[in-house]
Amino acid sequence: MPIFIDLFLTFAKIGLFTFGGGYAMLSLIENDCVEKKKWITHDEMMDVTVVAESTPGPIAINCATYVGYKKGRLPGAIIATLGMVLPSFIVILLISKFFDMFLEITWIANAFHGVKIAVGILIVDAALKMLIKMKKKPMPIIMVVCSGVAMILISAFSINVSSMVLMLAAAFTGVIVFIIGSHTKKEKKE
Repeated sequence: MPIFIDLFLTFAKIGLFTFGGGYAMLSLIENDCVEKKKWITHDEMMDVTVVAESTPGPIAINCATYVGYKKGRLPGAIIATLGMVLPSFIVILLISKFFDMFLEITWIANAFHGVKIAVGILIVDAALKMLIKMKKKPMPIIMVVCSGVAMILISAFSINVSSMVLMLAAAFTGVIVFIIGSHTKKEKKE
């Protein structure tokens, strides 16, 4: 039973004190689940992040569900997911009742502006941790640099491109690189 309480409290803390959605939470999930509690490895965190990004649903909830399942099967997955969702749900429910009154208070309005900056920092922190620990092969580095340049150019020139088009282009490029790599390895063996 203690693992279920630990799962719930760990993800409730992350869900309660992290603003900005799943990407902002990744850094905290990695800190708690990989570095502090050693529930999963860094490689598993990288894998679950990729899978959670490509499956329906919020990325942080998908990560919580995976960690919960790994530690306590189906009950663990349910408890970790509830821990991630419940605090945010309750806070949003309370704020929605009094939102207009909240925004009229100057220090609360200013706090929301500060939260925007903190969210950006958390997202950059998660991205940098993943880049630093990523295997240093030429193709992933090229893909990261090209993706970053493409995003900057799209934003700078206000080009209206669907994120779906970018993901499909990245997937297509990855498949082509895999096919070429597999074909090259076969030729070297022969």
